[in-house]
Amino acid sequence: MLLSTDRPTTTNTRLCGGLVILSALGGLLLGVLTNLAQGWLPGAWNQIANSGAVWSVAAFVTGAVVSRRGPVGLAISCGLASEVGLVLGYYGYAELGRDGIGSLFFPLVWLFMACIAGPFLGAAGHWWLRGRTTRLRVVGLASVAGVFGMEALLFTWDLHYTTQAWASFSISVLTPLLARSNKERALVLAVTAAFSFLAYGVVVLPLQALPG
Repeated sequence: MLLSTDRPTTTNTRLCGGLVILSALGGLLLGVLTNLAQGWLPGAWNQIANSGAVWSVAAFVTGAVVSRRGPVGLAISCGLASEVGLVLGYYGYAELGRDGIGSLFFPLVWLFMACIAGPFLGAAGHWWLRGRTTRLRVVGLASVAGVFGMEALLFTWDLHYTTQAWASFSISVLTPLLARSNKERALVLAVTAAFSFLAYGVVVLPLQALPG
């Protein structure tokens, strides 16, 4: 009887570990691709390749994908792994495939940000699909929509990239359509607006205050 109860636990642990490793490898690959895409995309559009919103989608989608395989803790771990992999892939390719990254200051800043955003957005992806309450589902979907709202504000107020601002804004207001009902869609849209300004104040303004 002990063996019969231990085996599923061992198998589940191995599965979870494998999913975390796959998330990290996927993040590494995406990090390299976003670095390359900066050279492929024309003009100001290269901002999209390494935008915080685009990177955040990786953790959110990862959390959603693994939500059927385990509890929210697994989504948190996989979200963290994917975002850390993104940073390492992006700056690793910059160091080995380009002219180097120079100072380690900003790579470490983004690694710190990945350790915060990755787990949160991984959990958000899980909440969106598997949340048992309306509040969790709304917060989960509004989290990723709010990141695009934040970038719409950045493109509008700071960078003055009108087209990119409209693109980010459109994604932000269309994302609530993924909610389960009209009531939840309306709630997600309202929370998204609040999250957009909150994220701008908490994330963008401090980053702009950093030297260099």
